[in-house]
Amino acid sequence: MQLLSTPTDTIEQIVARQRDFFATHRTLPVEYRLAMLRRLRKAITDNEAALCEALRIDLNKSYEEAYLTEISIVLGEIDNFIKNLKRWAAPSKRKTPLKLLPSKSYIRTEPLGVALIIAPWNYPMQLLLNPLVGAIGAGCTAILKPSPYVPHVAMALERLIKESFDEEYIAIVQGHRDVNTALLRERYDIIFFTGSPDLGRVVMRAAAENLTPVVLELGGKSPVVVDRTADIALAAKRVAWGKTLNAGQTCIAPDYLLIHREVKEPFIEAYKAALRELHGEDASLSKHYVRMVSDRAFERVRGYLDDGRIRCGGEAKAEERYIEPTLLDNVATDSAVMREEIFGPVLPMIEIDNLDEAIEFILRREKPLALYVFADKRDAERVIELTSSGGACINDVIMHIANEYMPFGGVGNSGMGRYHGRDSLYSFSHRRSVLSTTTKIDLPFRYMPYRWFKRIKRLL
Repeated sequence: MQLLSTPTDTIEQIVARQRDFFATHRTLPVEYRLAMLRRLRKAITDNEAALCEALRIDLNKSYEEAYLTEISIVLGEIDNFIKNLKRWAAPSKRKTPLKLLPSKSYIRTEPLGVALIIAPWNYPMQLLLNPLVGAIGAGCTAILKPSPYVPHVAMALERLIKESFDEEYIAIVQGHRDVNTALLRERYDIIFFTGSPDLGRVVMRAAAENLTPVVLELGGKSPVVVDRTADIALAAKRVAWGKTLNAGQTCIAPDYLLIHREVKEPFIEAYKAALRELHGEDASLSKHYVRMVSDRAFERVRGYLDDGRIRCGGEAKAEERYIEPTLLDNVATDSAVMREEIFGPVLPMIEIDNLDEAIEFILRREKPLALYVFADKRDAERVIELTSSGGACINDVIMHIANEYMPFGGVGNSGMGRYHGRDSLYSFSHRRSVLSTTTKIDLPFRYMPYRWFKRIKRLL
């Protein structure tokens, strides 16, 4: 399928129309926002079959995986907003110090305005519509840009949006990087971007021209630490699940393994057993095993197979863009598979003798989007305390993103800003401090010539 790029003049018109629409203040009432969230929810459920079929065509996602990793997460976010938005958006009181009495203090949560949301291809529905929930909930308008690398999903999303919303409120544009360039020439009030750190820098440079705030959800190499105190069979099963979910094309997928040398061999055997349990003897025949998104992605990931000794897996079929779940041993720390975000089902292993080695290894590298530790609770907490990452799991992988009550976001090279739940509302809002002062009393101490300064000084 060939997507038609949105013309540059159309993009300019959409931005102008949305700015005019936002200026009408129609998006401000909470009841309007709730109505639009309910409309989005209905549109998703009405289009569930079409969305899942598009995900199957573009990525070979099964219905079950499409629902669990895309649709259910967005519906959960919408439901959380519908339940809590009135309370979240209400002005919140703050204490007023003695020196400012009898004034009163509070914070208003106000929409930033016109939002641009650019999504990647790996979870193309979730990562486009989940931020949209925050934009609608905050009272913003939004321009959506899905990934062209999943054209059937992009078209399904376009139909959903155009059938549900007026373009002056929620619009969708299509195209490749030339369209991104045209989009980023315009001025917005907030840009929400999910993608690679390299493209994140491009977005941030463009945003800087207008001092536009950004939320950057990027990626990086998310480590898994497996200590000798771990439950090896369970660790192997959960890592195998997280690494083969979406064929490893997940921004928080386990990227490399720091494993205690005493448990490496048992882990390898347990990992093989877990893969058989998850995908059968031949993963290429599993309806739940996703393919690489493109020939280019396939060739890039297949190249990593030469960076170490294959301990399991290693098969690759170019005609299907299929790469078997693979464990790599004897990997050089400066090899491509250890420098670049893998974004595929290849998992390199690095031996460690203790957790201090793992901590030191992690600290020498860019801050990851996620960190996973399999160890007893006390040791795992120490690893978490002494390192930094966008999010983390102890004795699990991936699942922290599924909690709509916790914020999700990166740190350092893995991103900035956070969203999900109330944090999504705040990402698309300005938190405005207001001091309200009575006119019935006008205390003289603040005025020149400061006659009672010595007494006033004690209050400051």
